[in-house]
Amino acid sequence: MQPALKSAGCPLVSTEYDAVEWVISHSTHSRIIDNTGKTAYNSGMETDTLAVTIGKNITRLRRIANMTQLELAEKLNYSDKSVSKWEQGNGVPDVRILVQLADLFQVSVDDLVREHTKQEIMPKKARNMRRMIIMLCSVGLCWLVAVAAFVFIGIAAPQLHNLWLSFLFAVPASAIVVLVFSCIWQYKAVRVVSISVLIWSLLGCIFATAYFCGVRENMWLIFLLGIPLQILALVFFVWWKRIRLFKHKH
Repeated sequence: MQPALKSAGCPLVSTEYDAVEWVISHSTHSRIIDNTGKTAYNSGMETDTLAVTIGKNITRLRRIANMTQLELAEKLNYSDKSVSKWEQGNGVPDVRILVQLADLFQVSVDDLVREHTKQEIMPKKARNMRRMIIMLCSVGLCWLVAVAAFVFIGIAAPQLHNLWLSFLFAVPASAIVVLVFSCIWQYKAVRVVSISVLIWSLLGCIFATAYFCGVRENMWLIFLLGIPLQILALVFFVWWKRIRLFKHKH
């Protein structure tokens, strides 16, 4: 056993116990070195992945903003070679530059450093514009239905009068659409305005329909229902949310 240990680099040992102890110690030391190398390797891999992710996000946002690498570099007071290095994943901007990039592209720093697999990163201005287009198209669809109802009912039943009421009912229908999207996208001010428009326009539709159908006596009283409904809407969508937020903080 001694020759084999000597060839392995073991110092001169007096007993077999000392030899076994050296083998165990040497094995543990090798394992520590291996684990340290593995940790350093994994850390390097994570850094490379982060650099690539940030580079992809910067490239996408720069192209959305219709900017060249040189134009972006000038806004950051950096060279275009640095921007190219970031986009290729060969380096990571420091925190100060990440904050400047987030402000420039109207996104959060978290959006810059995270990989977006399901939903692509988009500047706040472009995201709001897309939402506005979706909302306007949905409202336009309500008015398209109102026009179609006016046209086809006018053709099928020309004896009917006051077909223009179909346009009046398009107002609360549009308010419902806007209310749904404002709840999904967390637009608080739009939510309050849309629920108010819904309440009063719906009461107006009921009043107009009853009035032109011959029910005219004391129909104005129906608008009194709008007062408690408006108060309840404000309590629920404004003050109640503030109370929940206050309780959550404390």
